[in-house]
Amino acid sequence: MASRTGAVRRATENAWLITGPLAFVAVICSTFLGIASRQPHGEWGTGVLLLVALVAAHLPVLSFVIRRQALSATITEIPLVLAFYYLPPLVVVLVATLAAFITQLRRKLGPAKFAFNVARSAAATSLAGLVLLALPPIRGVGPGTWGTLFAAVSTVTLVTLAAVVGVITLLQGWQAGREVVKSSSVPLLAAAVNVTVGLIILIAVTTTHWSLLLLAALAVTVAVVYRAYAQFLRQHRTLADIYDLTRAMTQSGQDGTLPDALLGRVRALMQAEYATLWLPAQGRHPEVLLTARVDGPGLLDFSKIPGVLRERAIAERQVVALGARLGGDSEQLAILREASAKDLIIVPLRSGQAVIGALEVANRLGGIGFFTLDDVPVLETVAAHAAVALENSRLVDRLRHDAYHDALTKLPNRRRIIAALGEAVKIRAPGEVVAVLLFDVDGLRQVNESLGHAAGDKVLVEVAERLRASAPSSALVGRAGGDEFLVTLRLENAEAAVELAGQLREQIRDEMVFDALTLDVDTAVGVAVHPDHGSDAATLLQRVDLAATAAKAVPGNVQLFNPALESRSLRRLGLAGDLCRALDDGELEVYFQPKVTLRDRRLMGVECLARWEHPTHGVVAPEDFVAVAEHTGQLGRLTEVVLREGLRRSRDWAHGEQPLAVAVNLAARTLTDPHFPDRVRELLDEYGVPPQRLTFEIREAGVLDGTDRPIPALRRLRDLGVRLSVDDFGTGSSSLAYLRRLPVHEVKVDRSFVQGMATDPGDLAIVNAVVTLSQQFGLAVVAEGVESELTLELLQDIGCEIGQGFLFSRPLPYERLEAWFGAQVEPEATAGVEAPRLRVVQDRSVTLL
Repeated sequence: MASRTGAVRRATENAWLITGPLAFVAVICSTFLGIASRQPHGEWGTGVLLLVALVAAHLPVLSFVIRRQALSATITEIPLVLAFYYLPPLVVVLVATLAAFITQLRRKLGPAKFAFNVARSAAATSLAGLVLLALPPIRGVGPGTWGTLFAAVSTVTLVTLAAVVGVITLLQGWQAGREVVKSSSVPLLAAAVNVTVGLIILIAVTTTHWSLLLLAALAVTVAVVYRAYAQFLRQHRTLADIYDLTRAMTQSGQDGTLPDALLGRVRALMQAEYATLWLPAQGRHPEVLLTARVDGPGLLDFSKIPGVLRERAIAERQVVALGARLGGDSEQLAILREASAKDLIIVPLRSGQAVIGALEVANRLGGIGFFTLDDVPVLETVAAHAAVALENSRLVDRLRHDAYHDALTKLPNRRRIIAALGEAVKIRAPGEVVAVLLFDVDGLRQVNESLGHAAGDKVLVEVAERLRASAPSSALVGRAGGDEFLVTLRLENAEAAVELAGQLREQIRDEMVFDALTLDVDTAVGVAVHPDHGSDAATLLQRVDLAATAAKAVPGNVQLFNPALESRSLRRLGLAGDLCRALDDGELEVYFQPKVTLRDRRLMGVECLARWEHPTHGVVAPEDFVAVAEHTGQLGRLTEVVLREGLRRSRDWAHGEQPLAVAVNLAARTLTDPHFPDRVRELLDEYGVPPQRLTFEIREAGVLDGTDRPIPALRRLRDLGVRLSVDDFGTGSSSLAYLRRLPVHEVKVDRSFVQGMATDPGDLAIVNAVVTLSQQFGLAVVAEGVESELTLELLQDIGCEIGQGFLFSRPLPYERLEAWFGAQVEPEATAGVEAPRLRVVQDRSVTLL
C-alpha cells in the first residue's frame, strides 16, 4: 500500500507543472491590465457584492467523475457577466481569484489542488480581461455589448477547460484527458446558457433595480425545480445502471466471469475507488477476495477495507457504513482512518437466512465526494441481486462439475477427457507427444455376477485410487465408462508411453482385499499418441480402444496402436499393392473443380483431385488411398501423378485467352522431403507452365503445426514462384497472426463454416473475420463449399473474392470441364481483352465426387 500511496503523491506533485505556468500567466496578464486600463480601480461596494455572488456561484450544479478526478459545472458565468460589465478587468481578476481562494478553503483541498484551482481562476480571468481590452469598449447593453461579454466569459470557460484537460492528462494519461474532452459538451453548453442568463439579468438590472426581486423569486423557483429534476435524473440513472448490472450478472453467471461483470459495474455505479467481493470457503470452493480498483486492469486479490469491519458486518448480519456523511462509532472510524480510507459501505450477501459473503465499496471518488445514506439502499439492492446470481452460478458450477465427473469414482468422465484431450492436441510441444492410455479392467463382469455390483463398484473405486496415486502429477486420470479408465499426459515419445503403461498396470495388479475376500484384478492397456496415431481426440480414443482390445491377446497386456489394428486399415493394407499397380497403369484419374471469382464469375483456376475406381471394391475414398500411400511410401508417386496431369492440362488448355491455373493438394509429409521443391521446378520446366499458374494447397494442420519444420520447403517453393495456399483454414488451432509469418499467398476457408453461414451467425462471423484479417495481411481468400445463392450473396457482402463449390460445379473430368466451361460462358462474352464471364448455374449432371 505504501508504494501505491507514494505513486499517487508523486503524481499529484506533478500538477505544479501546470499550476506554475498558470500563475505566471496570471501575474503577467494582471500587470498588463493594471498598466493598460485607464481606470484600474472600480466601485469596491459593487466588487464586494459580486465577490459574494461568485462564492455562491461556485457551488456545484452538475458533477462528473473522470477516473479519480471530480469535475463540477457551476453557474459562475452569470456573476462574471455582471463583473465584466460593472468592474474594471483588473478588479474582476482580483474578485474572481479571491472567490476561488475562499471556495477552495471551504472545500479543504490539498495544497496541489488548492494552488491549481486558484491559479487557474486567476489566469482565466486575466486572459479574459485582455480579450475585453482588445474588443471595442462596452456602451449600453445592446448586441455589441452581448458579443463582447460573451467573448470575455467564453475565454474564462475555455481556459479553464484547457487547464483541467492539461492537468488530468499529466496526472492520469492522455486517455483520461480525452475522456474529459468527450465529457465537456454538457459543461460548455451549460456555460453558454449561463452567459445568456447573465446577459438577461444584466438587461433587467440596468432597466430597473426592482427586477432583482423578480430574479430572486425566479432563482428560488429554478433551484427547487432543478433539485427535484436532479433527484429524478439520479434515480433514473441509478435504476438503469442496476438493470444493466443485473442483466450482465445473469449473462456472466453461466461462464464463470460473474466477479468481473459485478465488481467493475458496482464500482462505477457507486463512483467508488474500490469495490470488493468476499466469499468464504465452501466445499471445494476456496475463499474468494477480489477487488476492482479505478484505473486498475483486471481484479486484484486484496481489499482496502479492514477485515475486522467485514467480520462485524457478517457477524451482526447488518450493513456497516462509515464516513463523514455516514457517521459511525469512534472505534470503527479510527480503524477506517488507519486503513487510509475516508468512507466505506459493507453489505452482507444473503441467501435465505444464511450469509454467503459480502459486497463492499470504499472511497467515494472526487476530492470532496463522500458516500451518503442514500447510497446504502442502492448497494443493498445490488447485493440482493448479486447474492442470487452467485448462488445460481455456484449451482451451475456444481451441475457442470457433475456433468464432467464420474459419480462413482469422482474422476473426470469421458466427456471431460475428450474436451481436455482436444485442447492438448492443439498445442504441439517440440520433442513431446500427447499419450493416451486406456486401462480395461479384466474380470469385472465375473465380480459383478459372483459378488454383486457393490463389490464391482469397490473394485472400480480401488482401481481409480491406485491410478490416481500412481500416475504422474501432470496426468489427467479419468473413467471412460464401464470398466475402462483413461490416462492422458505429455511424454517424450511413444516408447515412454508404453513403459509408463506397463508400470501403472503393475501397480493396479496388486491384490485387492475386500472384507474377507482377496481379489486379483488385471488390466489390458492400449496406448496411442498424438500426432502419430491421430490429430484429434475422437480419433485417438477410437484407436486406443482398438489397442486395448488387442492388448488382451499379447504378452504383457500392453499394446501400442498401429494401423493394422484398425478394421478399416485392413482394407487399406489390401489396397497397397493395387494402388501401386494403379499408379503404374494410369488407373487413377484426375478431376478438376473450378474456382471462380464471386463478383464477376470469372474462372480463376481449378483444383486437381485424384479419383480411383477399384475393379473389385468400386470407388475408393480419397482419404483411404491417400492413407495407404502414406503408410506404404507411395505418397510421392501419387502427388507426382496428380501434379503431372494438372500441369499437362494447364499447358494444353484450349482457351488461350483464359490461362488455366491449377491447384494441387500436398500432404504435410511431402514438405519434409528436401528434394520435392527441385522436382517441382523440373516438372514446371518440362511442361513449360509458368510457376504462378501452380498453387499448392496444404491443410492447416500440416502447415501450421506449431513447429518450423515446413517453413524451409515452403520458402523454397515460394522462391520458385509457386503460389501456396492453406487449406481447410479454421478447423485447427492456428491464428492469422501466426499465418502472417509464413510464406503463403492464399487462405481457403473450410467448407463447414461456409456452408453454415446462412444459418449460423457464429459461422458467418468466423468467415467474416478470416476474410477481413486475411485481406489486411495481403492474402487471397477462397471459400470452399459454396452451394447456395444465399451463401454466395453473403460471401460477396463480406468481400470474399474467390469461391468453389457445387453451386458452380462438382469435380469434373477434363473433357467435362471444357464442356462445362463452354456451356457456362455468357453468349455476349467476347474473346477480347476481357476474360469470359461465367453464369452461376448449378451443375446437377455429375454425381461423382
